[in-house]
Amino acid sequence: MDFFSVLGFDANTEWVLTGSLLLGFASGTIGSFVLLRKQSLISDAMAHATLPGVCIMYILFQVKSIPLFLIGAALTGLLATQAIQLIIHRSRIKTDAAIGIVISVFFGFGIVLLTYIQQHFGGSKAGLDTFIFGQAASLVKSDVQVITIGSLILTMIAALFFKEFKTVVFDPAFAKGIGLPVRLLDSLLFSMVLLVVVIGIQMVGVVLIAALLITPPLAARFWTEQLGVMAFLGGSFGAVSGISGAILSTTIDHLPTGPMMVLSASFIFFLSFLFGSKKGMLPRMVKLL
Repeated sequence: MDFFSVLGFDANTEWVLTGSLLLGFASGTIGSFVLLRKQSLISDAMAHATLPGVCIMYILFQVKSIPLFLIGAALTGLLATQAIQLIIHRSRIKTDAAIGIVISVFFGFGIVLLTYIQQHFGGSKAGLDTFIFGQAASLVKSDVQVITIGSLILTMIAALFFKEFKTVVFDPAFAKGIGLPVRLLDSLLFSMVLLVVVIGIQMVGVVLIAALLITPPLAARFWTEQLGVMAFLGGSFGAVSGISGAILSTTIDHLPTGPMMVLSASFIFFLSFLFGSKKGMLPRMVKLL
C-alpha cells in the first residue's frame, strides 16, 4: 500500500491495485495446477456460469449486494461443474463437448436475465453490466478486501498442499496408491478455482476471468519444467498482468479492467513464447543452428 502511495495513487486506487496484484498471483499459481491437470476449460465453464447466479440474486433481492452476488455466482458455478461431470459420466459426450454445452446454456441464460433486469429493474444503474468485462473503478474498499482476503487464503492453501497437488497432478494412480485422498484433493482444487472465479468476476469479468487462470501459467511453462518454479512464475506473471491492467483501467477513462488484464497477460505470453529459455521459439531455433 505504501509503495502505491509513493507513486501518487489515491487510497481507493491503492486498494484496487493491491487486490489486482494478489488476485493475479493467486490465479496464476492455482492455474498452474489446473493447466497441468488438463482441466483449464472447466474454469472457463465456471466463469461463464456465474453470470446467471448474479442476475438471479438481483432479481430476488433487487439490491446491489456483493455478498449476495458472490453467493449466487458460487452456486451456479458449482452447478455448472456438476452438470459437466454428470454429462461426461452419464452419456457418451466427451469432455470438451460437455463443457461447450454447459458454457452456452449458462451464459446464454445469464445474458437473457441481464437483459430482462436492464429493461425492468434498471440493472445498468445497479452496475451488473460490469460483471461481464469487469471494472476496477466501480470497486469500493469492502469489495477489494474480499478479493484480497480470498487471494491470500488461496495462496496459503496452494502452498500448504503443494506436495499433495504435485503428486495428484503428475501421477494420480501413484497418489492413490500411497493413500492420498485423490478425489478430495481434486474437489479442493476445483473449489479453489471456483473461489478465484467468484472473487475475481467483479474486477475481471465473467468472460475473461478464466484467461487469468490459463494465460500466466502457459507463459511460465516456456521458462521451466519444474512445477514449483512454474507456479511461482505463473503467479508472478498473473500479478504483473493484474496490476498493469488495473493501472491502465483506472488511469484511462472507459477502459474495462478485465480486457486490459488479459491483454497484459497475453503480452507476457507472447514474450515468453518467443524468448522462453526452455520452450521459447527463438532459443529452440538457436539450438538447431
